[in-house]
Amino acid sequence: MESDRILGLACLGIILAVTALSGCGSIKEKTAPCKRPAELSSYGEDPRQDCGPMQAINSPAGTYATIGVK
Repeated sequence: MESDRILGLACLGIILAVTALSGCGSIKEKTAPCKRPAELSSYGEDPRQDCGPMQAINSPAGTYATIGVK
């Protein structure tokens, strides 16, 4: 009787451990692009256009005045 209970608890523990290790994410979350072989990933051209160099919009003095720093 006692050995059956221990065996049942051991089986339940194994089932819980396997369930916890398998995780609960979607297929997309479990198969990230970095884990896929390169030949299965698409390497299309980047559709974004170059915006040119970045430049400051606000002067430093105006920025400090806005946040209240003197």
